[in-house]
Parts: sequence; structure tokens; C-alpha cells
Amino acid sequence: MRKIVLIAFTLFLGFAAQAQEEIKWMKFEDAVAANQENPKMLLVDVYTDWCGWCKKMDALTFKDPSVIEYVNDQFYAVKLNAEDDNRTFDFMGKKYSEAEMAAVMRVRSFPNFVIIDPTLKNITQLPGYREPEQFLEGLGYIVKKGFRGQ
Repeated sequence: MRKIVLIAFTLFLGFAAQAQEEIKWMKFEDAVAANQENPKMLLVDVYTDWCGWCKKMDALTFKDPSVIEYVNDQFYAVKLNAEDDNRTFDFMGKKYSEAEMAAVMRVRSFPNFVIIDPTLKNITQLPGYREPEQFLEGLGYIVKKGFRGQ
């Protein structure tokens, strides 16, 4: 019996650890809908398929356990391809492609991280590749000072 309990406990811990193994990326419209139920900031990773620094963010910074935990806790995380004209969604009564939304957010360099406050009206950008510590520092500053006025 102890062996079964130990195995069950080990499996439970494995599933609990797995839950935080990656950032929970969402589509833009799904993050907006989730924000209506439980307001949080949106972190929009605006990328292109050809961007080497974007790929490095995915491979290193976004795999860091501290980054994963912080982003999943504080934000609805969104991936937005700045060159995708095919996939469209509605936002604030208008239809946008991912490329159009990137242009509306005035993203001109990659990677670029657009942070949108819970009211979906105020945005700021955190451009460029960042190591995990730098990325967390930039996000932390925005969370504490940028939108909450603390």
C-alpha cells in the first residue's frame, strides 16, 4: 500500500511541476476574453519567423523557470506573428490580422514585447532580446511602476 501511495505522490509532483514547465501562450482574442473574466495585463510577444533573436528568446529566456512562473502568474501571454496576414480576430469592434495588430501597436523591431494593461487601453513596449534576469527586471518595473502607479 505504501508503494502505491508513494507512486501516486510522485506522479502528482511530476504533474504539478509540469504545469509550470512552459509559458501558457494564448491567441490574442483568447487573452482578451480571459481578461474580462479575471483582469490581468497582457504580455504580447511580437515576433517574425525569420528573427534569430526571437528564436533565442523562445529557446532560452522563455524556458527559464523564473520567467515561466512570473509570466504565467502576472500576465496573459500572447504570441503574435508580425507578418501573418491570414489569421484574423476582432478587437474593440474591429477586425485585425496579426500583422495589422502589430502595426497598430507600432512594433517595428523584433523581438518586441508589448504590455497591455487590464483596461486594454494603455500599452508600453519592452523591445529587444533579453536574458532571463533582464527580462524579469523590465517586466517587474512595468508591473510595479508602469500601470499600477506604485
